[in-house]
Amino acid sequence: MIRIVDSAEVDERATIGEGSSIWHLVQIREHAVVGENCTVGRGAYVGPGVEMGDNVKIQNYALVYDPARLGNGVFIGPAAVLTNDVYPRAIGPDGELKDTSAWEPAGVTVGDGAAIGARAVVRAGLTVGAWALVGAGAVVVRDVPDYALVVGNPAVQKGWVGRAGVQLVEVDGGWECPETGERYALVDGRMTSA
Repeated sequence: MIRIVDSAEVDERATIGEGSSIWHLVQIREHAVVGENCTVGRGAYVGPGVEMGDNVKIQNYALVYDPARLGNGVFIGPAAVLTNDVYPRAIGPDGELKDTSAWEPAGVTVGDGAAIGARAVVRAGLTVGAWALVGAGAVVVRDVPDYALVVGNPAVQKGWVGRAGVQLVEVDGGWECPETGERYALVDGRMTSA
């Protein structure tokens, strides 16, 4: 069953997957695709053509601008913003108001299982890798590797996280999640599940 509350504005050309819930004052634009079992919280915006995998949570007042691509199990925190204009301007050099033909949107790609913290901002055209964690309030200005933990403004990597979102610890020449015991390996600067 799909739940869409009366105050939500879901374009008839959008696709909403089975088991998804669209809450109060949400706007989902034309040709957006929301996967199965997703939750889009109060006041969130999902732009035209945005693609979301299954089991995605977009929290209250988050803004996901087109043409963003969100993998399965992605978490977008409250009031987080995934931007889409690398060089934002309301007007061109001639002083005329820019319309949609005057720029090309560059969407953010978020890998499976990744989480974007509350009020974080991700610059247009970047990739946040699978299972990565972007801290609350971070301003992401470069791609984030898989399993990376980034914080601050501008966001810098402060460690690695596992699938549980807990920071990994170095153990016996490898890496381990203290919550699950799952092991990871750092090979050529890239973290992978062992």
